[in-house]
Amino acid sequence: MKTTIKCTRIALKNILFLTDFSEPSEAALPFATAIAREFGAMIHVLHVLIPAPYTYMTPDTAAITIKAQEESAQVEMQRVDSQFAGLPHEVAVVRSAGIWSALQKAISDCNADMIVLGTHGRTGVQKVLLGSAAEEIFRRARVPVLTIGPSVRKNIRNGAHFNRVLFATDFTSESLAAAPYAVSFAEENQARLVLLNVIPHPRSEANPPSIGHSVADVMHQLYGLVSKDAELWCRPEAVVEYGDAAERILEATIERGADLIVMGVRNAAGRLTVATHFERSVAHKIVAHATCPVLTVRG
Repeated sequence: MKTTIKCTRIALKNILFLTDFSEPSEAALPFATAIAREFGAMIHVLHVLIPAPYTYMTPDTAAITIKAQEESAQVEMQRVDSQFAGLPHEVAVVRSAGIWSALQKAISDCNADMIVLGTHGRTGVQKVLLGSAAEEIFRRARVPVLTIGPSVRKNIRNGAHFNRVLFATDFTSESLAAAPYAVSFAEENQARLVLLNVIPHPRSEANPPSIGHSVADVMHQLYGLVSKDAELWCRPEAVVEYGDAAERILEATIERGADLIVMGVRNAAGRLTVATHFERSVAHKIVAHATCPVLTVRG
């Protein structure tokens, strides 16, 4: 069945910027401001105070520690607040046992259309230090999440303006949920749009396995995703690759000079063991290692 992306522009009225005052959060800030300006959105800045294990050892130490945490957070938030001068915004510091519970409430309270955050992007044994909030957020949030990983800080250019948007899809309904965002960001930024499909490893280059469709069919399906009335300044580029999904998406990002990756993820329904439209490890690997921001949209 042929699917065409509707060209209704995405409206972003409220952007929720999550910060822990770290270097990754500082790296994410220019992207939050740039998107807010492009879409005319208000920014809601949120910092979640989470008690350390030793915070409540005794009533006396608890009171002292809580006060010190809050005072330090307020000082840091004043600094962040000043960086949003000239843009409609509000800031909040809340205390919670976990980031997700506080963020879920904030999404509802401010009617957020998008979340922006920075991440350390650690993998393997250190993955728990991802936040580990970043992965939980982009798998659970009902709104799109723009994640800025550690490699992005070395490659920030053009004032967080996007010149080439790469949309990775496997044609499932979950992945196609992200398509309108890819088109809208390309339209708003007058950016080139790259449509990418990755076919799993062939047995050999000379004898690839049957994939049900020829590469030409896949290319035609990719081009057919974007309606002719999309307000793009040039025709999208369709790309079909063979190999490991995460590796090829990351490589294609560099080869095509993309500065934004857009991809869909499945509804985790509260369980992080549920996969995205790629394998579970793929989405995390892309977010952790991409040289540009990654916009994930829950299908």
